[in-house]
Amino acid sequence: MRALRVLLILLALGFCAYSVASQWDATTKAFQEMSWATLAGALAVGLAGLFSWTLAWRTFLGGLGSPLPLRVAYRISAVSQLGKYVPGKVWALVTQIEMTREHKVPAERSFGSTLLAVATSTACGLAVAAVTLPLTSAAARREYWWLFLLAPFMIAALHPKIVTWALGVLLRLVRRPPLEHPVSLGVTLRAVGWTVLGWVLFGVHTWLLCLAVGGDGPGLPFLATGAYSLAFVAGFIVFIAPGGIGAREAALTVVLTPVLPAGAPVVVAIASRVLLTIADLVNAGAGMVLGRGARSGGSGTGDETGDEAGNEGGNEGGRPALVRGTQPTKE
Repeated sequence: MRALRVLLILLALGFCAYSVASQWDATTKAFQEMSWATLAGALAVGLAGLFSWTLAWRTFLGGLGSPLPLRVAYRISAVSQLGKYVPGKVWALVTQIEMTREHKVPAERSFGSTLLAVATSTACGLAVAAVTLPLTSAAARREYWWLFLLAPFMIAALHPKIVTWALGVLLRLVRRPPLEHPVSLGVTLRAVGWTVLGWVLFGVHTWLLCLAVGGDGPGLPFLATGAYSLAFVAGFIVFIAPGGIGAREAALTVVLTPVLPAGAPVVVAIASRVLLTIADLVNAGAGMVLGRGARSGGSGTGDETGDEAGNEGGNEGGRPALVRGTQPTKE
């Protein structure tokens, strides 16, 4: 599985390089129109948004009975998310399941937590777009009205009873045992909170880029947040496109065209794509470094080691450890 993971990472890096190289002229032009301070700020906020979503996934995984230390959860999420750049949408899920298995997390819990995180980000993204865009973008109302209609149904579908039933059906279909720990309302609300915070951060990321190309007005922060949320969901729906490339940029351009100077929406869309691709690569690189540090530390006494020792036993259902150094009894 480690060899397959390396192959997947190499494929993802290849697709990342292709997505940037295929728009190289437009990318360099976009970056020339913006200051380095703006680009650095948009990148930093994008990294924060990705981290917030990692916390949402970790919350779901802990709620299903397999809490992981923050360092471990970050490493798994950061590396596995490169799989979204490989066409098919399933590679990030497969990689995440296999990486959590190394920490004794049952596959059904990893599968369930990832599906919950994806469903929550999609539902919350549509909700954010539905709240911000109808009042600020006639273009969004005209082109994507059908997505707005899905928002209340997807939010309602996040209720723990519906989630537990749906995951039970999916696990039966893939012949996996049912979940021992249904998702609670408290866990769901905490994960929704982290997810919405992520959408707000991505909205700030888009707003900074809009400001850099001449955008202004009191409604621009709301429009930028809704535009990115809608564009991300549209890119996710396009199943084949790696990372939603093409569909995300098209939706972002449609929504931003009425409020930005001519040609500026394309610049924002391309700059956002490149910066968030860099953010994914930075995250993955940091995750790999953390992985090497954990392995080189062996069975040290750091924070991560202590947490893993406490959590992994629970992940495997509480098997007792062997007791060594005791004296034999007369029996």
